Amino acid sequence: MKCLKCKTRMNEKRSNFEEGIPYSYWSCPNCQEEIVDMRQLHSVAEKYRKLKQYSATVSQWGDSIAIRIPQKLAAQYHLKPKKTVSLIPEKKKH
Repeated sequence: MKCLKCKTRMNEKRSNFEEGIPYSYWSCPNCQEEIVDMRQLHSVAEKYRKLKQYSATVSQWGDSIAIRIPQKLAAQYHLKPKKTVSLIPEKKKH
């Protein structure tokens, strides 16, 4: 793929989102332009869809709330009690 700005041949690179989801993108060695093509975008979208296929129950525990994570999801991500995880909020629904 050629850079849209300077027409230099771009390199495909790989990285991970904070959540650990891997993705690839194109990077120009000349002007440092970075882009994601449709194939790369669809790949990331599919990985996020797989993450969203689970649902969890929010429960009240005293003055706090807790999320009950399905066992299959906990096993897949090696979640154990007291392990810290990151939450990615969806768009606020009205």
